[in-house]
Amino acid sequence: MEAVQDAGADTLASLEERINRAVQAIANLRNQNNELQQRVKSMEQELDSARAERDEARGLSEEFQKENSELVEKANRLSKEVEELRGERKEVKTRIEKLLNQLDLLGAS
Repeated sequence: MEAVQDAGADTLASLEERINRAVQAIANLRNQNNELQQRVKSMEQELDSARAERDEARGLSEEFQKENSELVEKANRLSKEVEELRGERKEVKTRIEKLLNQLDLLGAS
């Protein structure tokens, strides 16, 4: 009978040990779960921040592209204007040279 009691006590002690390990495993898993949830929240915040920065960068890029297009157009207009002014200057120079030649002819006569 004592052997049966010893076997029952061993079985009970074994069951108690397995329950304690299961409780400890559950506690560890809960801690790990909490840590992982905190990491997920942190990563979500970083992701939101990165998305906001990306959106801001896109907005700035669009502004720069628009400004660049406007500057290119302005540069093209100014270049055209410079070419027109050079043409006018050449024409004025030619006229002045003709007038000077006529003055020379008048002075020579």
